[in-house]
Amino acid sequence: MLEWEAGRRTALTWGKRVAFGVEEGGVRTCVGARGHACPLGAVVPGRSTGARCEECARLDRAHSVAADTLADDPRPYRVYLAWFGPGMVKVGITAVERGPARLLEQGAVCFSWLGIGPLMAARRAEELLRAALHVPDRIPYADKRAVRAVLPDTEAERAAELAELHARALALTGWPESLDRAPFRPVDHVRVFGLAGVPAAAGEVSELVAGGAASGELVAAAGPDLHLATGGGSRSLGGSGVVVLDARLLAGWGLVPGAGRGFDLPVRALKGTGEGAGVQDGLF
Repeated sequence: MLEWEAGRRTALTWGKRVAFGVEEGGVRTCVGARGHACPLGAVVPGRSTGARCEECARLDRAHSVAADTLADDPRPYRVYLAWFGPGMVKVGITAVERGPARLLEQGAVCFSWLGIGPLMAARRAEELLRAALHVPDRIPYADKRAVRAVLPDTEAERAAELAELHARALALTGWPESLDRAPFRPVDHVRVFGLAGVPAAAGEVSELVAGGAASGELVAAAGPDLHLATGGGSRSLGGSGVVVLDARLLAGWGLVPGAGRGFDLPVRALKGTGEGAGVQDGLF
């Protein structure tokens, strides 16, 4: 689902043609913070996934759990382990009321809850797991995209590494007393994301540019990443292949209908699994 200004939404389904153009002569402007427009109308870089100027980015994080600026949040939180591919697991927390939304947003291929309790207890458990299990709390999207091409075929195989880490996590000493531990119950998102049997992506859009265009059939979507089969339209990929478009790159641009246009945006090769993706090397 893509959300536009004024609350408009566009449903994205497998096989849907995604086509748009970027306004000629346009620039990418800051999207503002917390429902307010950027007072400066600042121009932001095309490669930024945040689409905010420094001041608006600071304001947006002023009351953020992720930035540790909301320590008195009374809501209960869950601690989770998320798996994105071989050798790639992260720990995180999310408000109970959000359900699995955070995991879907991050493009987690498989996940399991670890515990539930007050925010600060969840934070302490997160730090404990980072230090004891050597798992990060953030993973770059470039790494996530790289391992999608080498996912195991079955849910059991995809859950195996997660099961081992979950067992090690629950066996640790030092868990906050106010955090109730959860049994291992893996949730698999391969079918939700449409990744089963999908051709491996050949590249990713590095940025949008004025006058550029995108056109392709949606074959999968994981988190903000749209996997588009471009047919013979992408010059940067030698004329064929599946391209990953991070939908966050669209924010701040003026877009127009792109029916009848090919794929003409800067595309770079995906990071290879031999370039560090899929290998955890301690704290991130």
